[in-house]
Amino acid sequence: MNAAADHFEAPDRNLALELVRATEAAAIRAVPWIGKGDKNAADGAAVDAMRKFLGTVDFEGVVVIGEGEKDNAPMLYNGEVVGTGRGPRCDIAVDPIDGTSLTAAGRSHAISMLAVSDRGTMLDASSVFYMDKLVTGAAGEGAVSLELSVGENVRELARALGKPVGEVVVAVLDRPRHQGIIDEIRSAGAGTRLILDGDVAGGINAALDGTRIDMCLGIGGCPEGVATAAAIKAIGGFIQGRLAPLDAEERARGEAAGLRMDHIYEADELVRGDNSIFVVTGVTDGSLVRGVERVGGVVHTESLILRAKSGTIRRIQATHLASKWLED
Repeated sequence: MNAAADHFEAPDRNLALELVRATEAAAIRAVPWIGKGDKNAADGAAVDAMRKFLGTVDFEGVVVIGEGEKDNAPMLYNGEVVGTGRGPRCDIAVDPIDGTSLTAAGRSHAISMLAVSDRGTMLDASSVFYMDKLVTGAAGEGAVSLELSVGENVRELARALGKPVGEVVVAVLDRPRHQGIIDEIRSAGAGTRLILDGDVAGGINAALDGTRIDMCLGIGGCPEGVATAAAIKAIGGFIQGRLAPLDAEERARGEAAGLRMDHIYEADELVRGDNSIFVVTGVTDGSLVRGVERVGGVVHTESLILRAKSGTIRRIQATHLASKWLED
């Protein structure tokens, strides 16, 4: 096979720079709905913008994990094909707004994100809604596991990091289902960082050097789990996931789709290979990226591009002419 053919088989750096336009568009279109109390309107605006921009990108992307089924359009549904059809064939995990409730309430840490990898490499966990996740930086490799108790994980990570347990901070989604985890973290002597919504940013912050979060624990959405894995592979962190079906019916549906319910999925099982790209743009201000800001006639955005193949983290600050976005 010649070099030109190889170039069009897999996601590359040029594709990464094109994909950020889609998350920028979704984030900007959501801005009029920030703090307006209507999360569906915010999400719909972001979905429409992301779909439109993805349609201009030279690739053939299949949404392996999206927000909803075809009947729930305008969501980017599982199995939807996006792109021009020319260029690399990719799997996609997408969330035009991770943190719709945050956006609607005007709170921080809402993001627009998507992840891509070679076709057939991303775990299709769409038949199960939730996943139990554990994310740390590289120090967690060989030290922590979903097979251990919360307290054991806290103590083992502290040992691996060479710091007192009392200085360990664990991010957890603030949900009633996590009260037991929260109690165990605090009983072990560590601190919590309770996340109102959007555990993708929490997982990435746990894996990045220089943040205040050391670990991210708990049950969140499967799309977020797979997307986080794509990001972690670029950062060099550690992630495990275990599917958490809501009931026997969902468990049976997952098993029929070939998923392993009690299996602990490692990063290379969630996203196989090293040719994945994760892109995120801030909707509202957060610790990972700043939110969209309009100043006079321009709109400012901040994005991250994480590319596993090169192990690079690129932070992109862009300025957009506001009049282009006010016109439809």
